[in-house]
Amino acid sequence: MKYRLLLFLLFSFCLSGYSQTENKKYDKLLADSLGGDDYGMKTYILVLLKTGTNKTEDKKVLDSLFKGHMETIGRLVSNGKLIVAGPLGKNDKAYRGIFILNVKSIEEANALLDTDPTIKDKVLEAELFKWYGSAALPTYLPNHEKIEKEKM
Repeated sequence: MKYRLLLFLLFSFCLSGYSQTENKKYDKLLADSLGGDDYGMKTYILVLLKTGTNKTEDKKVLDSLFKGHMETIGRLVSNGKLIVAGPLGKNDKAYRGIFILNVKSIEEANALLDTDPTIKDKVLEAELFKWYGSAALPTYLPNHEKIEKEKM
């Protein structure tokens, strides 16, 4: 039975390649400028930020670190390196937020994260993963500026 299922899945996968059609709206210049592959996708680095080992409760210290955190976010956005950022709701994993970095390697991502004071001082810690997503993702930030009524 498992052998038949495996054959069925393999056969289905092979047939799926024959049903692909060319996208009539394809814009090669745009795809190339965004680094998209034939599927309009590319690799990013997904960062899960979680509560770190530094448990300081000094409000002045935390305010200073998080001010630096927000400045780092702004700088990385301005440089085109950070294309998604945001906090997560309460959860049992101590995850605090996410970044999607527009870089090719974990090493390059770590170098950028090392400039964030909350990560340097271990108030936040980062888990990094390669992530394959739409190459158009960086184009959402300019549109976000057009729909935010108030800046954070």
